[in-house]
Amino acid sequence: MTNAIDKSQQPILGNDVDPNTPQAGQWRASMWKFLLFSALGIALFIIPFQWDGKVTILLGVLTDTLQAILGGFVVYITMAIVTISCLGALAVKVLKPNLAEGSLIKNLFDVDWFWLTTRLLGMVFVWMIYLQVGPEFIINRNTGGVIFEDLIPILIPLFFFAILSLPFLTDFGLMEFLGTLASKIFVKLFKLPGRSAVDAMSSWFGAASIGLLVTMQQYDKSFYSQREAAIIATTFSVTSIAFTYVVAKTIGVDNNFVYFYLTIALTGFIAAIIMPRIPPLSMKPDSYHSGKSMLDEGIPAGYTTYQWAVNRAVTRAHSMPSLGYVFKRSVGNLFDIYFGLIPVVFAIGTIGLGLAEYTPVFNWLATPLVPLLEWLQIPEAAKAAPAMIMGFADMYLPALVGKSIESEMTRFIVGAASITQIIYMSEVGALILKSNIKLNILELFGIFILRTLISLVVITSVAHLLY
Repeated sequence: MTNAIDKSQQPILGNDVDPNTPQAGQWRASMWKFLLFSALGIALFIIPFQWDGKVTILLGVLTDTLQAILGGFVVYITMAIVTISCLGALAVKVLKPNLAEGSLIKNLFDVDWFWLTTRLLGMVFVWMIYLQVGPEFIINRNTGGVIFEDLIPILIPLFFFAILSLPFLTDFGLMEFLGTLASKIFVKLFKLPGRSAVDAMSSWFGAASIGLLVTMQQYDKSFYSQREAAIIATTFSVTSIAFTYVVAKTIGVDNNFVYFYLTIALTGFIAAIIMPRIPPLSMKPDSYHSGKSMLDEGIPAGYTTYQWAVNRAVTRAHSMPSLGYVFKRSVGNLFDIYFGLIPVVFAIGTIGLGLAEYTPVFNWLATPLVPLLEWLQIPEAAKAAPAMIMGFADMYLPALVGKSIESEMTRFIVGAASITQIIYMSEVGALILKSNIKLNILELFGIFILRTLISLVVITSVAHLLY
């Protein structure tokens, strides 16, 4: 009994001679480090509150404030980012300078031909949209204009605060603490390590891109396998409560928002249980980015689950370098996201929205869906089907297209499905393709279709009870 008490006071990571184990005064200092920085991370990313008439998180308030400060200037920041991203990558590809392995310049601009082409398209599109020169397919307000005027002005300030403050959520013990407590539940239900609970919470209360950034970082550090990262990225990258309300209001079901949100939560939960157990996610290998796993969620003899959760968290906080080093690394990650992702969002997002606006592609893709909607007794099935498929291009499109549908039940189904589909190429899809998680666009579309089918069954069942 005494030995167990001693162990709860002196944390270990797996053996009693670990040189990284904090002792005595170090243990107390590391405990405070874990508590204070993790509390800051929770406050920034997870705790929702009412602000200016909407439910948001502290990160959302900071993002909105910076967005207001930047105002119209964000247009020029965007153009500079996309242009430098392309020209820098082109210079490295053509001039072939001798760049040190792991250097910031190499990480930012040494890309393969596919991503160079994507950056080039992004640069061409951004200048076309700004100058209003070129095909309407690209420069229209409902295509490139949505990316340029609606999405990017939010993403730039969001990524600024999210990337710089993400270590408070992921690197000071919170992942280890919650991961240990939730490990048994998440392994049984979702076939995932417990630490993915943090991804789920940061997405649910913050934004899909925030949860995805957590997943990408954890995969790069080999805390997740390729299979686990693919599951988390396509299953838990749910949009925030705040944006869910925006969709509900746009499609005209905000009077039923409580039921709307509870339906989304139920559907997401069921889909999260099913998706990891079927292809393509079930077929992904349990291989790690560095070649081996850095994660051990086993609980040694002599510890309760809570004791081991505290021990792992404090030991993790103790191992963290100085805040200056953490900040410097985060700035590098921020530039990587800006130069790597923003051009991709322009290239893929604009093309996707253009296809939705100017071609019958999504109507063709939706044709097989119409009989299913009719079988599920969904009114105006022919109008609802294309709206649902358009969610692959952008999450907001189904709400914009679906708001003209007369049946409130059908609008409820379309709006809820657009949230639970998760994969949309204007942001989440582009971010996944840019990441080291090995999912291609065909796999993403397959996952999108599977999630749509699962969502339809659950959401329609609830809708028939409500309406």
